[in-house]
Amino acid sequence: MSLYGKGYFMWKIPQVLGGDPSAIAAKAEDAGLSHVLIKIADDSDWIYNYDYDQDVDFVPPVRDALREAGLSVWGWHYVRGDDPIGEAQLAVERMKQLGLDGYVIDAEGEYQQRGKDKAARRFMEDLRAGLPRTPIAFSSYRFILQHPEMPAEIFLEKCDFAMPQIYFEQAHNPESQIQRCVDQYMSLKNARPIISTGPAYSNEGWTPTANEINRFMIKVKELGHPAVNFWSFDYVMRSSMVDIWNAIAAFDWPFQAPAADIVEQLIGRWNQRDSAYVSGLYHGNAAHVTGARAVVGKEPIIQWYNVFFTQLLPNATFELTGKSGTGNSRHFTWTATSDHGVVVDGNDTLGIRDGIIQYHYTYFTIDESGAS
Repeated sequence: MSLYGKGYFMWKIPQVLGGDPSAIAAKAEDAGLSHVLIKIADDSDWIYNYDYDQDVDFVPPVRDALREAGLSVWGWHYVRGDDPIGEAQLAVERMKQLGLDGYVIDAEGEYQQRGKDKAARRFMEDLRAGLPRTPIAFSSYRFILQHPEMPAEIFLEKCDFAMPQIYFEQAHNPESQIQRCVDQYMSLKNARPIISTGPAYSNEGWTPTANEINRFMIKVKELGHPAVNFWSFDYVMRSSMVDIWNAIAAFDWPFQAPAADIVEQLIGRWNQRDSAYVSGLYHGNAAHVTGARAVVGKEPIIQWYNVFFTQLLPNATFELTGKSGTGNSRHFTWTATSDHGVVVDGNDTLGIRDGIIQYHYTYFTIDESGAS
């Protein structure tokens, strides 16, 4: 599941409208929000938004109320890298327990320490192995090139999105800061689609104006980003922030996926070369058809992709070259470069039901003389 529209990070559920799930959902729905990202863990041993004394998890009732209101619910996790195995294990356990729609990694100062690149790699390997079909985002500094110690590219390699924290504190130039941030993230080797997070809080006498928040959203939307986030639902509920809340609520940003988005998602997952992860875009009874055969069901589709990624086109890089279609039908063309050869004539058709693939016909030939 991708994100489309407006959303908020939520830090401490009890601080948001007293933690009342119905009130939270009603407030979110009235503001036209599409998603909320709730903190679910910290480090490797701290279950967040959980009352240890009373053995009460605050997340499930809020999750259910938000979903009933039509919102998607993601979880976010502050990681430090001192115990990457434990952090990944907690993330996987918490996400599976809660059944959330996506997961966000919040990596900041602790991950700028020497040697944390190894921790990042192990964390991401274990995380993606445990959540092969879950959308994952990386949330960190806005000007990432000014933080060379941060192993951003290692995190992003197995992520679906970048969620930079574009908090333009002590300034009033959201447009230029957004552009600078986007330019830096897109210059990375493992660049990913960006979903910006803006400031809905005050700090050291600075508060963004409603006009600046409006300009922030206009700029992000002009860049073609599918969604926008703000930090945080907790803070913006304060009486001093009502103008900020109203500005975000009033901004028109429908949360409907673009018609052809499934195509970009599919190519993106092909480039991850993870068969199970790709299969997450297919219905359980989906059909996959080539000129030689047709199979039905996720397991046969996974098996076909195992061959596709390891034997037909090992270590391939895929590129979308064209797309068309509306409603429940998509057509797209693609190329690939691999250790085994190149594809220049990829030509596929998708049948879509409820936003994911019901039918997939694929055609391509491999020119082995172009092996990389």
